[in-house]
Amino acid sequence: MNNRIVVITGANSGIGKAAAKQFAKEGHTVIMACRNIEVSRKTQEEIVTSTNNTQVDLMKLDVSSFESMYQFADEFMSKYEKLDILIHNAAYFNHGAKHTLSTDGIELTFATNVVGPYLLTNLLLDHLKKSDDARILHAGSNIIKHFFDPKREIDFDNLTGEYKSSEKFTVYKMYCQSKMALVMLTFKMAEEYESEGIKVNALQINGAKMSKETLQKVTLGYRMVASIQNLFFRQPSYMANNYYELCTSDRFKDKTGKLFNDKLDVMTPALAESQGFLEEIKQVTGTNKYPAYAQKKVVREKVWELCKELTESNSNNHNIL
Repeated sequence: MNNRIVVITGANSGIGKAAAKQFAKEGHTVIMACRNIEVSRKTQEEIVTSTNNTQVDLMKLDVSSFESMYQFADEFMSKYEKLDILIHNAAYFNHGAKHTLSTDGIELTFATNVVGPYLLTNLLLDHLKKSDDARILHAGSNIIKHFFDPKREIDFDNLTGEYKSSEKFTVYKMYCQSKMALVMLTFKMAEEYESEGIKVNALQINGAKMSKETLQKVTLGYRMVASIQNLFFRQPSYMANNYYELCTSDRFKDKTGKLFNDKLDVMTPALAESQGFLEEIKQVTGTNKYPAYAQKKVVREKVWELCKELTESNSNNHNIL
């Protein structure tokens, strides 16, 4: 497949931008699905100029909004006959922000990072089925390592409506929970779509250099921490290359329901029982294991059913079913 049709959410900056550029450079048709069209237009023009590929489309998409996703899907399906690659790269992580609900009444981090990928995939499913080699990739995060703590779990009681917990709300904690839920969603999607020949995987991202513009969007305290982290993080093009390999290489053509590390090795679940202090340190600092919590099928089903329930009930409010 020399010319794949690729949708990348959040493709106007960071890894998403670098990935859009790489796919365009290789001659593929790239749809940059971005929330802010004005800001993203410059990125689109930059990619077209640098790659000499005019098949770089910019379409408006807010992954936290059901109505926006329905509008995007309608427009995409009217312009393109199939979809080969869907990369859920967009994510919400506004460090220091207060508890905020999406327009559909879902906590904004979870709405963007979990429910959005669920609904968008379902809306584009028929076009994915038309591909000879359909692949879906979720952008994960090594923040899920917090779930090596056996006491850590997803707080389902505070994903919609008013924040009820006595503990202080932080986007950091919710981001951690959302990325664990996304891994679980990856595994469940792979099972659901296997009969259709659609492959679904996730890549555990362990950081990428932030631009000055991105750093300015976060609180001063976190900005200082991130600036120090930037000294050690790789350029976005490193992970973008991993996106490209996972979505195009024959090496991964038959892989589905997997979580990959930055070396593109398949990660495996840690044992649920404690393995002792030294082994636990290896798990946290290493890149080969992910928390056993991700294997809890009851929780995995709960994530899936919650996404299904939220998208079905809220879509009626927008008259978009």
